Amino acid sequence: MDKILVVDDEKTIADTITYALDREGYTVEAAYDGEDALNKISAFNPDVVILDVMMPKMSGFEVCKRLENKAGLGIILLTAKDDIVDKILGLELGADDYITKPFHMRELVARAKSLLRRLQKNSDEEQEKITIRDLEVILQHRKVQLHGQSLNLTPKEFDLLTLLLSHMGRVYTRDQLLDIVWGMEYAGGTRTVDIHIQRLRKKLGESYQNILQTIHGVGYKAIGEIYED
Repeated sequence: MDKILVVDDEKTIADTITYALDREGYTVEAAYDGEDALNKISAFNPDVVILDVMMPKMSGFEVCKRLENKAGLGIILLTAKDDIVDKILGLELGADDYITKPFHMRELVARAKSLLRRLQKNSDEEQEKITIRDLEVILQHRKVQLHGQSLNLTPKEFDLLTLLLSHMGRVYTRDQLLDIVWGMEYAGGTRTVDIHIQRLRKKLGESYQNILQTIHGVGYKAIGEIYED
């Protein structure tokens, strides 16, 4: 059963979200500050965290920073400010989605369901791999290895990398990548795609970052060639 952790310092909001998700059949727990959230993430091991940004003791952004190495964990940010800077910062810190307060509960539940679907692994499928020299993407386990070492990618980074590598040489516009990877319900701009490409290149390192090619004025494509000095 999918597990969701709801984190908000306003207990009424946290408990209301928890109740709504529990009615949908999820296993749900609540935390009321950032420190409590980190402890419960370790103990509860949720699939998705719904995380308020503005909290005492530790902000949602700080919680995201502490979770940079938590591969496979989906994060939805709750923000009281409709500020693009805050949204971009959250995405840069590894969040997968955000929703602005006040929100409709049905929309939040729908976004949680959508994120869980993207994270879901199908254990019955045959394991497949994409390999480019020392870079290996294991699709079933949503795992990426470089030189035998695991890369800590967020779910969106993994989905974006896998899409481009699975269609080597095909050029995708930013709008196409936004629709395919983030889904039609996502309200963010195409700058989100650029941010995730930048983060992927950084994690791939100097030798492998060039497999993600920028097509100026259009979008991105992946190539199977590695250029070394």
